[in-house]
Amino acid sequence: MEQPIFELEFKVRDYELDLQGIVNNSVYQNYLEHARHEYLISKNIDFAALHQQNIDLVVSRIEIDYKAPLKSQDKFVVKLQAAKEGNVRIVFHQWIERLPDGKTMIDAKITGVCLKNGRPIRPEDATGMLW
Repeated sequence: MEQPIFELEFKVRDYELDLQGIVNNSVYQNYLEHARHEYLISKNIDFAALHQQNIDLVVSRIEIDYKAPLKSQDKFVVKLQAAKEGNVRIVFHQWIERLPDGKTMIDAKITGVCLKNGRPIRPEDATGMLW
C-alpha cells in the first residue's frame, strides 16, 4: 500500500457485530467517515463553521472492497490519502489494516465535493487547503 498521510486507531466494539460475529458491513463506513473527519480537523477544517457559511463537504460516491472481516475486540487502523480530482472533487483513498499483523481488511475510495449554497465549488476555495 502507499504511504498514508493520516492514520487513526480503533477497536471493534461488540455492538458493531452482526449475527455472524463479524463487523457489519455498514459499520465500516462509520470508521472511514470518522477518520476523514479527524483528518480534516487536524487540518483546522471546521465543518460547523463552514456550514454557517453555507459551505458543505459532502460524499458523492463510495466504493468499498471488503477483503476480510474484523471481529470482536480486534484492533485496527484506518489509513488515508487525499487528492483533488478535477475541479471540484476530493478523492480519499482509505484502507483498514488489522493490528498487529497489518492485514488489509478493506480498501475504499470515497469521492466528495464541496458545495456552497448547493452548488459545487473548488475545494481550496471552501477550505483554504491545497489538495
